[in-house]
Amino acid sequence: MENEPLIDEALKSELAALYQAPDRHYHGLAHIEAMLALATEYRHLLDDPEVVEAAIWLHDAIYDSRAKDNEAKSAELAEKRLAGRVNPHRLARIAAMINATATHQLPPFRDENALNDAALLLDMDLAILGAGPAIFDAYEKAVRLEYGWVEEPMWRAGRAAVLKSFLARPRIFNTQIFRDRFEARARKNLSRSLEALQGQP
Repeated sequence: MENEPLIDEALKSELAALYQAPDRHYHGLAHIEAMLALATEYRHLLDDPEVVEAAIWLHDAIYDSRAKDNEAKSAELAEKRLAGRVNPHRLARIAAMINATATHQLPPFRDENALNDAALLLDMDLAILGAGPAIFDAYEKAVRLEYGWVEEPMWRAGRAAVLKSFLARPRIFNTQIFRDRFEARARKNLSRSLEALQGQP
């Protein structure tokens, strides 16, 4: 049971199909691949790389921009698909990490190693905020497309609130390594985007 990969080829295909849905402009396969690339780059810092990779693959599996429970449903899907493939302790870690992506607050793990893995996972999910300006702007446009049903004034107010909440945090990234690499640029990107949202249409 424990020797098989957590995300086997059949499950990868099933998840890839979900991520390639036409309404996924940002929360699609490219986002998952970018996170998996970071997980490979920082694999040496991970306590349980397989658990982190499984959480990456499943964290946005269910995505409906009109819903408020995408992460909870994605965690449920993880529990269904991975039951019997992984021991309950590791499965609970995966589900908790997926749920944590809803608020980007660390899950209440007592285990330092699990906490560190969760911190890195959340930082990988937010790495796009610290991308170069052109990539960040493309990300903002893609998120706007996912919320195409929201009228512009409502979008501006809602998105501005999200960006402000990130800027108000003492630190956007949980780990020193991600802060050193992305924090300054993320703050510049978010401030620039916030200015544009609060400017005139």
